[in-house]
Amino acid sequence: MALLCSSAQALDRRQLAVIVNTADPLSVKIADYYEKRRQILFPNVIRVAFEPGGTALSREEFERIKAQVDAQALPHVQAFALTWAAPYRVECMSITAAFAFGFDPALCADGCKPTRESRYFNSPSRSPFTQLGLRPAMAIAATSFERAKELIDRGVQADGTRPRGTAYLLSTSDAARNVRSASYPAVSRLAKGRLAVKILKQDVISARTDVLFYFTGLARVDGLRSIRFLPGAIGDHLTSVGGILTENDSGQMSALRWLEAGATGSYGTVVEPCNLPQKFPHPGVLIERYLAGDTLIEAYWKSVRMPGQGIFIGEPLAAPFDPAAVSPK
Repeated sequence: MALLCSSAQALDRRQLAVIVNTADPLSVKIADYYEKRRQILFPNVIRVAFEPGGTALSREEFERIKAQVDAQALPHVQAFALTWAAPYRVECMSITAAFAFGFDPALCADGCKPTRESRYFNSPSRSPFTQLGLRPAMAIAATSFERAKELIDRGVQADGTRPRGTAYLLSTSDAARNVRSASYPAVSRLAKGRLAVKILKQDVISARTDVLFYFTGLARVDGLRSIRFLPGAIGDHLTSVGGILTENDSGQMSALRWLEAGATGSYGTVVEPCNLPQKFPHPGVLIERYLAGDTLIEAYWKSVRMPGQGIFIGEPLAAPFDPAAVSPK
């Protein structure tokens, strides 16, 4: 797979709009803290109001909210940060995809079928709205302000640090969820000399202190609390409904567990996607883009070819490999 990396400056705070649900006290508190830590410009704070607590929005309700957001978003805004964990879905789409593309049934699937591909996949674009007509979105997702604060602080702390961590790529015993492992050897070759990569034939890792990337395929991932994620670290598990962030009774682990364990970004699907690799992050694309200086939101979004059913969560502006990134005090 060709990786065409741009040397232009990554997305920054001037191009990110924060969307806050003023009817949700936690959303308001998260947004306020994030605005201060990332020095978000006042015109880039978009306020909407809808009933908090639900896990999904109807298409009608979402389109009302999206119209308000689009009316407030200035032309220079290239991406959105959502300040809530729920709702995480709009009918058959994830809420981050819905804000990026608008509600589009072509980004959904009935059964084990592919969906429309993202034109942002593996793109060199630094201005996705200006150049491609979409604004990638990421949820600063947390169930408490304390956890949101920790997440935001990790993202800020990561900026420009060029951490010397390790990418752990696990080939698991779960055959259906192990479909990404075919790409691992190429990742190792691509990162040679720039990043330590360990391809392991095991289900989980434990007692590691240098985790920068952690990709696996399991319904649940044990041992997360025993490892140390470096600031800016990314981790996700390929499973059907890791994007059901709250009220999850599926028996599968919520992607929130990665953030609560110390990762700065994660991803999960909100409805059954089947195990099509295109609906999940491609480790090679994500790692290459991140190492090239993309922010977390850019690298993660560019790594998913079919993102309509998946939610991106984390601190959007974390940029450990951007030489121009300077952490606000």
